[in-house]
Amino acid sequence: MHLLDAWTVLAGPDLVRLIGIPVAIVIAALLPGRRIAGVAALAVAIAVAMCAEMAAPLAVRIGWTALWLLVAWQAGTQGLESTRARSPRRGAIEAGAVALPLGAGLALLLLAAVSRQSQSLSALDARRASLGALVLGAGLLHLMMRRHARRALVAFAALGLGLELLAASARLADVTHAGSPPGAALLGTLVTIALVRRIAVSRERWAGSPLVSDAHELHD
Repeated sequence: MHLLDAWTVLAGPDLVRLIGIPVAIVIAALLPGRRIAGVAALAVAIAVAMCAEMAAPLAVRIGWTALWLLVAWQAGTQGLESTRARSPRRGAIEAGAVALPLGAGLALLLLAAVSRQSQSLSALDARRASLGALVLGAGLLHLMMRRHARRALVAFAALGLGLELLAASARLADVTHAGSPPGAALLGTLVTIALVRRIAVSRERWAGSPLVSDAHELHD
């Protein structure tokens, strides 16, 4: 109940500001369309810019905001047109049938782990850790739901942001200062985003399809 109390004490605007981050990522995961992905990433960028709960230097928060703006631009970009026929919609239905319960289960598992430790955390740290768990769960859901290589940028950026929030919660309780410094998750996410974008562009240009599900159709 301590975890629930940590959220119920928030004012309405603050609650919307924090919950809006995982909600935007889930919307991008559930709804098709590059414009939706771009708008959702832009909404996350705005929310991250106001997210003091990140407990990181201003430069790190600016870096995360800039990263999500980059993701919004790339995820909303048309890219090169596919030269292959679209995969049957049945594949998307099957992916959703697996991804939705699995993503929800992973998010609940992370929240349960945070709830067990919340008694020893302040209300702020409990919110920070649970928000990180929600963002991680939303990122995993997006990675499993969407088959477009360029839109995977949203998922990997969400995974990195969730790790940053969880690390911030652990960092304040780390009296030995043996953990990762602020911004370590940002650096790792930047490298991952660069690699994923390179793969997405290569698939669009050389494989003829940005859809990961079309990989089985490629031949040497």
